[in-house]
Amino acid sequence: MKRTRAMRAKAGLFAGATLLAGAGLGAAATPAHAAYSDCAAGSICFYTGDNGTGKMCAWSGNDNDWRNGNIQCSWAADSNVRSVYNNGTSGMSVAYYSGANYENRKGCTAKGKRGNLAGTYKLRSHRWLNSC
Repeated sequence: MKRTRAMRAKAGLFAGATLLAGAGLGAAATPAHAAYSDCAAGSICFYTGDNGTGKMCAWSGNDNDWRNGNIQCSWAADSNVRSVYNNGTSGMSVAYYSGANYENRKGCTAKGKRGNLAGTYKLRSHRWLNSC
C-alpha cells in the first residue's frame, strides 16, 4: 500500500512539473510536424522547414532575444528559420533580425503573408511595425 501511494505521488509530481515547465515557455507548443494552420490568430510564427513545416516558434508580441528573453525558441541557436507566417490580427508587419535587440534586419512580413524566406538565417529577435 505504501509503495502504491509513493508511486502515485511521484507520478503526480512529474505531471505537475511537466505542466509547469510547459506553462513557462510562452511560445506556442509545437507539434512534431508543424503547419501554417498551427499558427494561432494574432501570432507571428517561424518554422525550420519550407512552407510552414518542421519545428515552430510563435509569439504575439515583440521579442528582443529568442535565446535568453522571457519567451525562448528552443531551436533558434542551432537551426535556421526557413519560413514565416504573420497571422497577426492588428494589421501590423513583423521585422526579424539575426541579432539580439533588433540588430541586423533580415526581412519583414506583412499581416496575412506567409512563405519561404529568401535566405536561410538563424534569427534571434523580431518586432511588430506599422509597415515593412
